[in-house]
Amino acid sequence: MNVEYHRHYSQALGHEMEFKVYGERGQPIVVFPAQNGRFYDYENFGMVEAARPFLESGQIQLYTVDSIDWQSWTNQSVPPALRARRHTDYDRYIMEEFFPFLREHSGSEIAWATGCSMGAFHSANFFFRHPDHFDGLLALSGLYQVGGFTGDEGGMDAYYNSPLWYLKNMDDPWYLERYRRAKIVFAVGQGRWEGECIRDTREMEQILRAKGIPAWVDYWGYDVDHDWPWWRKMLPYFLGKMLHGWGPP
Repeated sequence: MNVEYHRHYSQALGHEMEFKVYGERGQPIVVFPAQNGRFYDYENFGMVEAARPFLESGQIQLYTVDSIDWQSWTNQSVPPALRARRHTDYDRYIMEEFFPFLREHSGSEIAWATGCSMGAFHSANFFFRHPDHFDGLLALSGLYQVGGFTGDEGGMDAYYNSPLWYLKNMDDPWYLERYRRAKIVFAVGQGRWEGECIRDTREMEQILRAKGIPAWVDYWGYDVDHDWPWWRKMLPYFLGKMLHGWGPP
């Protein structure tokens, strides 16, 4: 399996950023790390191995990007509005600096997004904010608003980076039409540490249904915890469905 390491300077963030690429061809998928995670976590926690059959058969390429959560949402040393503003810098990095590389490298103008836990939040947020760049979403066990980090003090940068908040008021046909053509999966377990994620996933399900946006929202069993062993099972299961015979069974 082809594996590449890349490092480049980000003008948007003011420092070096790193990421890895797995696979040689196929559907490009941008992978966002869990809270305060790094670009190598997906490999270290066995997720790349879980996707190996799809990678080796040329069905997908994984682009595991780095995060800056410790500079933004989880940075308790600055006010909430500055945390949210720093994430806006990260948005510029992904869309204006990283994504042009992905287009040239993969030969594709559009990608899917995925992630676990806070990576699910990031993947959903980038998908809903930029549906001209993303037409597929696989979000596993996420929260989909930043109230736990900013409360009511994050300002508009927090609002426009909280899918549960801005989607409620979304009525722009340009966005809605693209959402409706996309492949959207939200999955969550019902075991340990999944309580808040279940709450946000149910709210997301209600909003998407009200907007007429087709999505597969899947609640796994009461033994399914908020943890990597279960995400290693979810990932290949949903990838297989998204790539071959889209839709819930």
